[in-house]
Amino acid sequence: MGDCWLNCNLYVLCSSVKLWASAFGGEIKSISAKYSGSQLLQKKYKEFEKSVRVEEIDGLKLVKNLAVKMEEVFRKKAEATRRLVEAAEEAHHQHEENPDLQYEYFNAVLINEVDEMGNNVELGGEFLLEPNDHFNNLSVNLSLSVVQVPTNMYNKDPDIVNGVYWSEALNKVFVDNFERDPTLIWQYFGSAKGFFRQYPGVKWHPDEHGVIGFDCRNRKWYIQAATSPKDVVILVDVSGSMKGLRLTIARQTVSSILDTLGDDDFFNVIAYNQEIHYVEPCLNGTLVRADRTNKDHFREHLDKLFAKGIGLLGEALAEAFTILNDFNQTGRGSVCSQAIMLVTDGATEMYDDVFEKYNWPERKVRIFPYLIGRESAFADNLKWMACANKGYFSQISTLADVQENVMRYLHVMSRPKVIDHEHDTVWTEAYVDSALNEKAGPSLMTTVAMPVFSTKNETNQGILLGVVGTDIPLQELMKLIPKHMLGIHGYAFAITNNGYILTHPDLRPLYQDGQKRRKPNYSSVDLSEVEWEDKDDILRNAMVNRRTGTFSMEVKKTVDRGRRVLKMHNDYYYTDIKGTPFSVGVALSRGHGKYFFRGNVSVEAGIDVEACDVTVCLCLGHRTYCNTEEQHEHRHLTQIQAIKLFLTGRRPHLKCDRELIQEVLFDAVVTAPLEAYWTGLALNKSENSDKGVEITFLGTRTGLSRTNLFVPGDQLSNQDFLTAEDKEGVFNADHFPLWYKRAAEQVPGTFVYSIPFSTALENKSVVLASTAIQLLDDRKSPIVAAVGIQMKLEFFQRKFWTACRQCTALDGKCSISCDNGDINCYLIDNNGFILVTEEQSQTGLFFGEVEGAVMNKLLQMGSFKRITLLDYQALCKEYAGSSDSAQLDTFSAYLWFSQLLWFLISFHTHSAQRSRGKTMMVPCDTEYPAFVSERTIKETTGNIECEGCVRSFVIQQIPSSNLFMVVVDNKCDCSSAPPVTMDPIEIMYILSRRNTDSLKCDRLKFQKDRKKPESCHPFHPEQMCGVRPSMELHTPLQCKPLKTEPTRLLDPWCNVHRDQRKAVDPCWH
Repeated sequence: MGDCWLNCNLYVLCSSVKLWASAFGGEIKSISAKYSGSQLLQKKYKEFEKSVRVEEIDGLKLVKNLAVKMEEVFRKKAEATRRLVEAAEEAHHQHEENPDLQYEYFNAVLINEVDEMGNNVELGGEFLLEPNDHFNNLSVNLSLSVVQVPTNMYNKDPDIVNGVYWSEALNKVFVDNFERDPTLIWQYFGSAKGFFRQYPGVKWHPDEHGVIGFDCRNRKWYIQAATSPKDVVILVDVSGSMKGLRLTIARQTVSSILDTLGDDDFFNVIAYNQEIHYVEPCLNGTLVRADRTNKDHFREHLDKLFAKGIGLLGEALAEAFTILNDFNQTGRGSVCSQAIMLVTDGATEMYDDVFEKYNWPERKVRIFPYLIGRESAFADNLKWMACANKGYFSQISTLADVQENVMRYLHVMSRPKVIDHEHDTVWTEAYVDSALNEKAGPSLMTTVAMPVFSTKNETNQGILLGVVGTDIPLQELMKLIPKHMLGIHGYAFAITNNGYILTHPDLRPLYQDGQKRRKPNYSSVDLSEVEWEDKDDILRNAMVNRRTGTFSMEVKKTVDRGRRVLKMHNDYYYTDIKGTPFSVGVALSRGHGKYFFRGNVSVEAGIDVEACDVTVCLCLGHRTYCNTEEQHEHRHLTQIQAIKLFLTGRRPHLKCDRELIQEVLFDAVVTAPLEAYWTGLALNKSENSDKGVEITFLGTRTGLSRTNLFVPGDQLSNQDFLTAEDKEGVFNADHFPLWYKRAAEQVPGTFVYSIPFSTALENKSVVLASTAIQLLDDRKSPIVAAVGIQMKLEFFQRKFWTACRQCTALDGKCSISCDNGDINCYLIDNNGFILVTEEQSQTGLFFGEVEGAVMNKLLQMGSFKRITLLDYQALCKEYAGSSDSAQLDTFSAYLWFSQLLWFLISFHTHSAQRSRGKTMMVPCDTEYPAFVSERTIKETTGNIECEGCVRSFVIQQIPSSNLFMVVVDNKCDCSSAPPVTMDPIEIMYILSRRNTDSLKCDRLKFQKDRKKPESCHPFHPEQMCGVRPSMELHTPLQCKPLKTEPTRLLDPWCNVHRDQRKAVDPCWH
């Protein structure tokens, strides 16, 4: 094995393969170098070698500068939001409530709607809308806002009409904010009454059922701004009286409460009858963060609740108080507000002994009872509980009542903040807001929001009027990143105080099938799930705790849709963004990624900015050289137009990156000769007569690119290449093209060849070849450019088969060639993908799927290495059958740990099919392999024993390339050997019914480090019990427990007859 002298036949085969590989390698490199102009470009850069400076990048300085720029962006948005707060509070202060007010406003759903007679409908009217590219080409009105009212609310409710009337004053501020800062997008006011005022005005469209489910008060930005972080225990009555519709309403009530919890909140759900049942048994006695994954996990368990027995509420309340106290004492959870949500159909006692033991006199835990059903025989006790513990009582009779009643507790929780008049600025995690229109596209953004309070003196209780906010597209932050300073594989990223990704090139928020649908957990992807090599969370925790520093580790970065892997060593630099809960980091790969060079040329040295050629103009649009968004007068400018105006001094207020533009001009000067070179080749009729080479292209470190077509554009085999549709093939704000990245990791002077996967699954029609251009001849030299060609696959394959017919026989009669039926010939790349094979359907496949036995042997011999990768953002296909739990379309292997823990590893296969049940994509964790060749091995042979015979093969590297020729003896059948695939393996952690220490349970319990919000308003000494929204302007009466007498209350009004109490107590209704 590994020796070509094993036998005569193998020696002949080895010699032939070496000859074929050499002939093909020489031919294809000659074509690639000739048509790309790589040698000419290398020569041109060498001419400037002595006049440029190579500098090591100061990563810490770079990330600090980036943080300052991001801070400025966020500060401007926060100032715009604060102006809205001031205007809203002043407008409300000047307004006198009028229950008979009649006011026509622009309803977001009804604008431009007409009746059967062609007349504008009420609350509609003509509303001018014009497409605007700044708002994703939606038709908007830049002068006015619109008002959206939830479908379940009355458009002309007096509270809504009055709120809409006084909030009209915000229109002027919306417009003024946009004039001051043209980078602003959506600005809005979410009213505590339920309506939503949005600027610019845009038409809203109901779903197919005529419903708009959007309620601003359910949005995270509203809840975060209105309330402080909280720990919540939800108690659900599952006694026998809760059977039927009551239990259904109870489940929905719990689900709606979960909707109001955010990433800074913690919770648990406990069901009770004569016993206490944790809805998730493994979370006995603890709380978990209210992220999307945990809330969905609990929702699945709600369906498993059933009613029986009697309800012993006292024990459940004691358990809830104990959890909240223990969690708070140990510094876990929110360490702020605390509440118990009680979902029941009644209480036979007041349980004041429990409250005296656990909650009085401080009353730091609020009680919010939700009475389920129409009967109110035991309602008085629940009302008393709410009043005695600074909570709020609600009765829910139908499913339609759930949401509005659940929302009321937010008013009570917000009141300490309102009384303190603390306009805390809050920032949300990254999210995709597609509530308006699919045309808006999947644009990630964050929101800055502030609460709006009443400044009137009718009550000392404080009234929350609503929340104002503005969205910040994360793409705006991406434009601040100096990509040309980060090297080819470097990148910037930012995270929240909870460790969730705000922006990262490896964040994948959407489904991978090209649709705009969001993954259910896309907004809570933790940094540790993309930088997963940091097993101890050193980088993550340092950034969460807002430190400034450095970190280093070996990483495996995937490219080409995860099919290829690059191993590198990254240095990370990080710091906090002042005034926000965010931290920003920069990753630089060691080697050429840590160095940058500065060229210095004048405009006159060779580029005429007044007559920029079209290929250069097109390329510059993918990177930001000038900020054309900051002023309205510059918004229409392309990047090249802005550069011209900047260089000629015609627009002194235009902000451009002078250093970057200087480097672009340098690259333009150096690469200019290639235009003439390519044109000469194109005009020479004797060259490229069969039009095998279609395009030649180059790109530089600054984002400049040039292209030249050797065939008419409509005759290109792959017309998406180098277009906006080819997202991995072009420069953009956060990455270099794939062909550039891969060329940079090749040995200098060699070409990397591949079939683009976007076409491999379709017409498999082209091959790309590219090579990197280095400035110096050492490891520290930065990669200054990359050049390449696109050629027809048929042309490439023809060159291969021609080379494989050569031999050294004097008579020209070859004893062996790839035409022989006794051997199979393959051309594969360094990641094991097939470029050439006699069976055309195998083109583009992984070699191990076709020749499993050979690939296994190559792995054993070390010619190829298997690299295991993890994907914590994967989606797996799930089949929903008739059983309670969905079944996975997988081959499953079960391992038994200590007879208690089940660990399931499921192998997902593309070929497996199920005829029954519907499929859905669900989030999952997967492990999958990638393969890479060992560079030091140039040639080798091997023998494989297969069912009584031996199969031989030869693998030979193609010179000056990333390719290998593999020739396999076809006389021995090894088809029974299993294939080597790249299919992902889903790892599911099954929760043992007997063991609460299982791996799944550990994952649920585990709390990663998080930075608690600095602002906290859990209670206020002036706050009384909860107040019904319609009675906000009346002073509620105080209800203080008496410590010495468990059944009596200090305040005499609480001891009056219950009928009298109803008349005077706002909490009582």
